[in-house]
Amino acid sequence: MKKSFLVAVSIVLLACQQQTSSDFKKLYSLPKKLKEVSGIAYFPETNLIYTLEDSGNKNAIYAIDSKGKLAKTITISNATNVDWEDITKDKSGNIYIGDFGNNANERRDLCIYKVAKNQLNKDLASAEYKISFAYPEQTEFPPKKKELFYDVEGFFELNGYFYLFTKNRSKGFDGTAFIYKIKNAKGNQKAVKIGAFKTCSNYNHCVLTSATISPDGKKVVLLSHDKIVLFKDFKGDLFHKGKQTEISLNHFSQKEAIVFKDNNTLFIADEKTNKIGGNVYEFKL
Repeated sequence: MKKSFLVAVSIVLLACQQQTSSDFKKLYSLPKKLKEVSGIAYFPETNLIYTLEDSGNKNAIYAIDSKGKLAKTITISNATNVDWEDITKDKSGNIYIGDFGNNANERRDLCIYKVAKNQLNKDLASAEYKISFAYPEQTEFPPKKKELFYDVEGFFELNGYFYLFTKNRSKGFDGTAFIYKIKNAKGNQKAVKIGAFKTCSNYNHCVLTSATISPDGKKVVLLSHDKIVLFKDFKGDLFHKGKQTEISLNHFSQKEAIVFKDNNTLFIADEKTNKIGGNVYEFKL
């Protein structure tokens, strides 16, 4: 999400900044050059977080160490940052870039880039392949204002498939979100809608900005500006059929990125907006 974050909530931001939970703590500030972080992936073996920025920024991913220092910048030579909105990895440590930001719901070039693990030690890397996709339910570009369901800012990879969680930009926001499943394979792939669920009806508090799954595959967590949505006790990949719980972070900011550190601990990052944010936090479930 770009500058569309409502300035009107800046008063709320300042008020809620003081209401931090003991389970939600700031770890460090992000490097100043990274003003629009939109996703994070974590590598426990090196204790590095990999991140990226969204539209209008470089086609690069960045490695951040445990003190918030920029350890490495990796430019992806054959990928264009139209609107990179999330980053994830598979069990083998390959990284995936979600170029599926679609604020106006009018894009026809949605894709995901795979960057192989062996490219992460280079300054100039190349994507191994690109997965292109479209939403079968979308027939107008853009749709009517009450049907702006086709933006995505959160995904993860699991067992050879991507799972995308939509960001509802519809007029009359009611918290509806869709889950799409896409095969992790080169070329054009079909996006299959496997479910829908609802959060709350307040856009500023319940719009979804990132997604992650625990290392043991038993928990799925979705992020909003001041809370998380937790799914557990699900069967297979029917995450929305499990137990859904909303957990307040007691902290309001432009949170854009989330990833599991371990099965019970999350890393969360926010953009810097109105001098608030630009940090990485830890939250224990």
